[in-house]
Amino acid sequence: MSQPPERLDFVGPLRASLLTAGFTYDGVADLLGAEAHAALMRNETTPGRRRTTGGTPVETLVRLFLLQLPVSLAEAELALPGQVDRLTAEGLLEQSVSEVAARLDIRPYATDDADLWVVSDLTPGLDGGSQRVGTDHVLGISSASTSLAQLTIRTPVRRALDLGTGCGVQALHLAAHSDEVVATDVNQRALRLTRLNAELNGVAARVDVREGSFFEPVAGERFDLIATNPPFVISPGTGERLVYRDSGLPGDRVVEDIVRAAPSYLTDGGWCQVLANWVIARDRPWDERLGDWLAGDCDALVVQREVVDPAVYVELWLKDAGLHGSADYLRRYDTWLSWFGDQGIEAVGFGWVNLRASGAGDVATDFLDWPYDVEQPIAPAIHEWGEAVRARVDLDTRLVARTDVRQETAGPAGAEDPETIVLRQQRGFRRARQVDTVEAALVGASDGELSLGQILEAVATLTEAEPDLVRDAYLPVAREMVREGFLEVP
Repeated sequence: MSQPPERLDFVGPLRASLLTAGFTYDGVADLLGAEAHAALMRNETTPGRRRTTGGTPVETLVRLFLLQLPVSLAEAELALPGQVDRLTAEGLLEQSVSEVAARLDIRPYATDDADLWVVSDLTPGLDGGSQRVGTDHVLGISSASTSLAQLTIRTPVRRALDLGTGCGVQALHLAAHSDEVVATDVNQRALRLTRLNAELNGVAARVDVREGSFFEPVAGERFDLIATNPPFVISPGTGERLVYRDSGLPGDRVVEDIVRAAPSYLTDGGWCQVLANWVIARDRPWDERLGDWLAGDCDALVVQREVVDPAVYVELWLKDAGLHGSADYLRRYDTWLSWFGDQGIEAVGFGWVNLRASGAGDVATDFLDWPYDVEQPIAPAIHEWGEAVRARVDLDTRLVARTDVRQETAGPAGAEDPETIVLRQQRGFRRARQVDTVEAALVGASDGELSLGQILEAVATLTEAEPDLVRDAYLPVAREMVREGFLEVP
């Protein structure tokens, strides 16, 4: 359900002060320099402290919100003129007689064409300190949120859904290319910060913030784009639940439920893009298991980016919760590992699920185990895949080789023919494909001038092969190379 409007009239003066001070992503990076900026990304503040001792407004804001240091009341008033009392009342700051400290994190963020700011709870664990977080902790910008932002297709759409919005960073991205964004969450603190962030970044008119679990707040509605970084941590559900990462559902059920339900909320041609973890069972291939989740009316590209063993996974999330070194760390570690063993979980996969409502009975499903480096943002390559699997490729089609594809050959020096030929993409997924001489010739001749049938007939003549046999053998190969992005239908 939608929430009543809040008094956010303090946000305009705050934004003006941030801009005036130069408290932008580039401004902070220039102030800190490469060493201190990189250290802050590792939650180390000492280099940043050494670079921010001059008392200028931008230095004060960095010390206050990013380094989480108290500043003098006079410095705070200079950086945020006339606003300290109001920001204290709103819960962004706290005051003593002579000092001011941050209660929330305000972090500069940037897209290709805009300076943004994201308000969230304070970053835990700075300088190795205690990092226990509350159950309703609102996470700020993270590697996961950045991954989803790079994954999400940015073509203009009418309606978009940010499912499980958290601090609202995905909603800010979506608002740049959507007429309307609906942002949902069960955490009321997250909803408040999402409204604040939408107002702070000038997109509040396009962001509708609603409270509720998963798709409940949008029952009966449809969207052109759904982007979600759900609480996907796979755990036994013992101990306190951290809402930003723990769904309360067993195993990877939260991801399964979203993938199964999403097609009902997509318009024709609409996309749902999910950042996810999934179980790799001891007795079943990961792609076969996830294949059972996919609906029959959506094309699906599922990419497994990383696989970790249970011990690494448990350590990661226990440390994330601030439990490393705590009195019950070993007990929780053992309980979690035992539960994995009981459930037959051999490993955990990290990756992306991309669904596109095809509106066709014959859907395309690709599973890609791809831990290799990809071009970022990867969203254009995802979109190109969606177009490629719908493209008609027959003998009359005029194909074009992608301009970034390079051919590599290997073999003994002086040999007339290479032993191996590899086609390698320089962009997108950066796939590599070992090909034979016919496939290499096909790609080399695909410049849009000749049809696929004409090229294959010419190759058959050159190789003294039967044309019908060449056509029958290499038409499916050409379709596969279109789907993988080596060839394009212009």
